[in-house]
Amino acid sequence: MTHDTTAAARTAALLSHAPLAYMTGFGNEFATESLPGALPVGQNSPQKCPYGLYAEQLSGTAFTAPRHANRRTWTYRIRPGAMHEPFRRIDHRRLGSAFGDVVAPPDQMRWDPLPLPADPTDFVDGLVTMAGNGAPAAMSGCAIHLYAANRSMKDRYFYDADGELLIVPEQGRLRIATELGHLDVAPTGIAVIPRGVRFAVDLPDGAARGYVCENYGAPFRLPDLGVIGSNGLANPRDFEIPVARYEDREGEFELVAKFMGNLWSARIGHSPLDVVAWHGNYAPYRYDLRRFNVMGSISFDHPDPSIFLVLQSQSNTPGVDAIDFAVFAPRILAMQHTFRPPWFHRNVASEFMGLVQGVYDAKAEGFVPGGASLHNCWTGHGPDATTFEQQSNADLSKPTVIRDTMAFMFETCLPILPTRYALESAQLQHEYYRCWQGLRKHFDPAKP
Repeated sequence: MTHDTTAAARTAALLSHAPLAYMTGFGNEFATESLPGALPVGQNSPQKCPYGLYAEQLSGTAFTAPRHANRRTWTYRIRPGAMHEPFRRIDHRRLGSAFGDVVAPPDQMRWDPLPLPADPTDFVDGLVTMAGNGAPAAMSGCAIHLYAANRSMKDRYFYDADGELLIVPEQGRLRIATELGHLDVAPTGIAVIPRGVRFAVDLPDGAARGYVCENYGAPFRLPDLGVIGSNGLANPRDFEIPVARYEDREGEFELVAKFMGNLWSARIGHSPLDVVAWHGNYAPYRYDLRRFNVMGSISFDHPDPSIFLVLQSQSNTPGVDAIDFAVFAPRILAMQHTFRPPWFHRNVASEFMGLVQGVYDAKAEGFVPGGASLHNCWTGHGPDATTFEQQSNADLSKPTVIRDTMAFMFETCLPILPTRYALESAQLQHEYYRCWQGLRKHFDPAKP
């Protein structure tokens, strides 16, 4: 049984390192209650709900979506979600979905990490939009944000009507208090908050920084495994879903909504995290990236990087994903007669990369934790000159053990358009292109 009466209680539990309870399994049907008998038996909407609660359904997909793809959750809450005052638009100059309002060059681009803020800044205020494509109104595409914050959200709650949020912490833990329960997520882990679910972010370490992919399209799902078989990559049992946990608080609070690329604020007289019980399959979840079961070659050459796929958002074209979330975790490379780091490539897809910890094996310098890079469609990229020379002459008689690293990629089937902020940012590395300028000419027609 879990029940918070104040935000102070939530923070106290966080600071005491009290472990949270979770349910497991990706996309399962869950049922959880924080008071005995709070879930109605045998129906969803009784004439009178137990404990005087209100029944409210969250529908994450069309009602007529196929059963395997249908996402919905029934909540039993102290007050319905409609209880708040009208919204008014609020300014957030660094957040939005205005992709294409500035000419995007086809250059390779890379950024240093965002500096941690000097002024008190919570998760919402600390969001900065770096790039994206599509549009929320079309329910297609994505936005890619960075965040840097140093203050927990106090009497403030947030939901995103534009898309689901895939949050990748790089520095500092997050406790994400959602209306369906609480998630603790640390660097090397991720959290996914479904579209429309209300939440607040507490910062137990006092400062936090990381990445967010805002998915406008179909909800993320686990990829099919094909010839890999029934096991491998991200296993469903390792995804964790919160148990019901409610706040019964009244007072002066703020509800912030992201809708059509803009932020809106409404006064609300109670905590919206007041769900006492719920059942369904539309829920937030977390995943420890260190549990990703990396696949690879034990003979020669590389399989395609799709073997690093954690989650996918499918497009309307079979076999083409709108968004891929891939992770480059610790692993062992044993291929023979093979250049072991990622090869040089030009893709029809576009790649936005981030680094959580350690060193990325294709870049010896310049790509640091908290930083980011963007290689758009058909823009050539690959290992830097130093890495190429070292690895071209490496001893392949022993495996290459890649330890203490965690890099990831948001890959999309559409060009990823940087925002004006990203192109004018002080963190943009204008000399990034030089990492390939030292590649020497080795061609000798006399030496086959």
